[in-house]
Amino acid sequence: MLRAVVATLVGMATAASLLAGCSTSEDPGQKPVGERPRPTSVVQPTQDPAAARLAALARLAEQAAADLPRLRAARARTGEVLGADISWPQCPRGLGIPERRTLGLPMPLASAEYVVLGLTNGPGFTANPCLADQVRWVRERRLMAAAYAVASYPDSDAVAEHARSGPYDGTSRLGALANTGYQQALANVVTMRRAGLASPVVWVDVEPVRDFEWSGEQKANAAVVEGAVLGYQDAGYRVGVYSTPALWAGVVGGLALGLPEWRAAGQTSRAEARERCGADWSVQGGAAVLAQWVEDSRDLDITCPGVSARLGRWFQQY
Repeated sequence: MLRAVVATLVGMATAASLLAGCSTSEDPGQKPVGERPRPTSVVQPTQDPAAARLAALARLAEQAAADLPRLRAARARTGEVLGADISWPQCPRGLGIPERRTLGLPMPLASAEYVVLGLTNGPGFTANPCLADQVRWVRERRLMAAAYAVASYPDSDAVAEHARSGPYDGTSRLGALANTGYQQALANVVTMRRAGLASPVVWVDVEPVRDFEWSGEQKANAAVVEGAVLGYQDAGYRVGVYSTPALWAGVVGGLALGLPEWRAAGQTSRAEARERCGADWSVQGGAAVLAQWVEDSRDLDITCPGVSARLGRWFQQY
């Protein structure tokens, strides 16, 4: 899903070479990272964990989104399972924020058994303008579904609004950024639940975000990402990371959370995506769950070895 790292979208011909909102243009031949890093952190919550979870639920209740939708676990499969991911680029043309006008790109192939749906219209605190319609599309076809959301660096207004709202010490710069990332996550949960999307997991997409650039300080960026991860966890979700080793390191440096990974291969092939499931392509020390590649204007995904036997951990069955 390096879903928004694409260059300026000019017409469908240009869009065809882009990832559908969560794809990466990284060179698939780039040298892999190697051994898994040990878990690290740049900021720690100061609020009692139970109190933080209750506060998160209260915030969701204010938005009429406190109830976790009932999950129907996906049944086990054998072998590699093909799926897709979609978001704002697949919405009908002309919707969305000015920086992310929707493109009407093609929906998943008929052979896709699952779809990972994007919650944002690019950066944090924006909603995919046709998410409810995309959920309906998945439901009508009785596919499996999951969710992902782009994390992005907040502007000064967002930090001013959310600095003291969350489990971190908002009087410190990193704490304020982490709280803002936390609130990005809760805002996305509201979007998700209002659209009727149930998922056991939210994948956090970490990559450069055009027009909403990350700061030049990787530690500050990492605080936003850590806050977002905790926000989804406090809302009741399993959390994974979508990125590539190079893009992750470029945004957050050596941050290693040890979360499950959805690994992007870019505009390449299924075989190359399959290679990304290997240990050499670890992003931040987590196990490989999904691998993605882009082909014919679509983001395509496969399960990594061993995942098909426990699809219920990663997908809602519609």
